[in-house]
Amino acid sequence: MGKVLIADDHPLVRDGLRTVVAVALDRCELFEASDLDEVIRIVDREGDFDLVLLDLNMPGNNGFAGLASLRARYPALPVVMVSAACDRQVVNEALRHGAAGFVPKSLPRGMIAKALHQVLGGDVYVPDDLEDAPAPAPSGEDQEIIRRIDTLTPQQRKVLELVVAGRLNKEIAYELDVTETTVKAHVSAILQKMRVFSRTQAVILANKVNFAPAPGTPQVSARAAAQ
Repeated sequence: MGKVLIADDHPLVRDGLRTVVAVALDRCELFEASDLDEVIRIVDREGDFDLVLLDLNMPGNNGFAGLASLRARYPALPVVMVSAACDRQVVNEALRHGAAGFVPKSLPRGMIAKALHQVLGGDVYVPDDLEDAPAPAPSGEDQEIIRRIDTLTPQQRKVLELVVAGRLNKEIAYELDVTETTVKAHVSAILQKMRVFSRTQAVILANKVNFAPAPGTPQVSARAAAQ
């Protein structure tokens, strides 16, 4: 597991989230911030984060302005909103601004761990009783993600399809009948073209726009799907 940033102005809340994250995500590197400016400094300095847990009412956040700022500055960075408030309007607004999930502070620790794994797996997390909340409308950010994916070659799209399906490099190499070195080169090119730092981030962006192979591109075979 990579790096997770916990952003909240209350030390006790950060301590609680740190404990949950440390147990849920084995060997992850944890960072903490108490305001939005510190979040930006840490991300700029450390670079490749897999997840940010952002308090809705943290100093500098001003509702969803902080989330919108982070999404504009780091479009590939998954940001999960954490808040004591939990209603459909707040959750929908968070999703509309590009949040990868919404975690109420009252959520049991086991459910928070489930939420983290769900987001890192490329899904958007909302509390069970709010799962019927309408999805956010397509945004300009979505169009930019689609534009980046459209720059991939046909072979890179096949590789991305298999990455999204959760295949390892050696499985992708077997499926496409190429060397593992070739697969690594394709993955590196995909990350560069999608402007992300990790496979997880690429999967999140691809799922955000419901990525599918281009017309005429062969689908993943039953052999890969059965692995």
